[in-house]
Amino acid sequence: MIMASNTMRKVGTKWRMDDSLSSECVSLFSFHILFYRPQAFPFSSKVSFLLHWIEREFSPSLQLKLLFMAKLLQPMFLALEFCMMITIIKKIVGVEAENGLLERGFYMRSCPEAEAVVRSVLNEAIRRDPRNAASVLRLQFHDCLVNGCDGSVLLDETPTMAGEKNALSNINSLRAYDVIDHIKYALERVCPNTVSCADILIIAARDAVFLNGGPFWDVFLGRKDSLTASQSDSDDIMPSPRANVTALVRLFDRFGLSVTDLVALSGTHTIGKGRCFSIMFRLYNQSGTGRPDPTIEYEYRRYLDAQCPRGVDENTTLDLDYGSPTAFDNSYFKNLVEGRGLLNSDEVLFSTPGETRELVKVFSEDEPAFFSALVDSMIRLGNLPPTSREGEIRRNCRRVNSQIVNGRLSN
Repeated sequence: MIMASNTMRKVGTKWRMDDSLSSECVSLFSFHILFYRPQAFPFSSKVSFLLHWIEREFSPSLQLKLLFMAKLLQPMFLALEFCMMITIIKKIVGVEAENGLLERGFYMRSCPEAEAVVRSVLNEAIRRDPRNAASVLRLQFHDCLVNGCDGSVLLDETPTMAGEKNALSNINSLRAYDVIDHIKYALERVCPNTVSCADILIIAARDAVFLNGGPFWDVFLGRKDSLTASQSDSDDIMPSPRANVTALVRLFDRFGLSVTDLVALSGTHTIGKGRCFSIMFRLYNQSGTGRPDPTIEYEYRRYLDAQCPRGVDENTTLDLDYGSPTAFDNSYFKNLVEGRGLLNSDEVLFSTPGETRELVKVFSEDEPAFFSALVDSMIRLGNLPPTSREGEIRRNCRRVNSQIVNGRLSN
């Protein structure tokens, strides 16, 4: 995902030029018919791919400007690969990465060991407790949805700030903060004051997938850490395990994320655990009926009844993936098709007719398709920009630097 520096803003899921620049494109509206009549204004096949990308990423007024440029520069594009064409278009309109200047290999010079250090510490943490992989993944999701990917979820509460750790969706649920602490400590020994906690979450989430058998991808880095956190924002934003498809789709659309992103990112539940607290209503009072959710497969419901009987400690945990809980694969989607999704917000992706159901079917039958979609969706999730432009590189992920005096935490 990309973003123009100070010439464009995001509205919904499209990029729009500021009003001062929009006026420059008014004269191009007369060319609109030309851009959509190949016989009158033909483009090469390579440029056609470029046009699809422009149409997907930009608003109509900016599309006109970019399409006009693409036509003028077509001879040059013919000699270039698609990725080079995209790079040139970005330069033409002054496009920058979404969160400041995110880029692959951001720490190549300042801390070339950064990603290797993260992977090494995380690998050891997963060896000690396999659940740490899913826990780190969940930290990234909860961080990025609440005011962007800025490491705010890692901040401890202070007398003047109610942090996100005690939000309803996080308390007694999010974990692996100590894993991030260990990674940060290792990085500070190698490259002091260099790698942000927000970037650590992005790298660690990618490696959590990879170390459990999932795909690997290059991550975009260069984030700053937030100076504050918001429990109220987390309470307002994070989805409930009771959520239906309509609520989930609306939430993702709010952040410019698609239905495919929703289903693909839900697939990370192929590892990790959920609490009895999150499913008691499904087992004993679905929709206020006093009866179990009829979409739960019979034998699976008997298993859940045994694990989470009435009166159980509701912090008791169960595997999210009934088939292969420690392998990152497409078993999660196969479970949904069979009525064996643990959370209501999981099973509704299949039990509700529509686009999510069709995607679950595809991913249940085609693991490479799931992996490919997941990589795209993880990158989009990781590129959600912070709502504040202020930031720093925290020396301790739990505290802003102003709370640290001579290497010690101040009260």
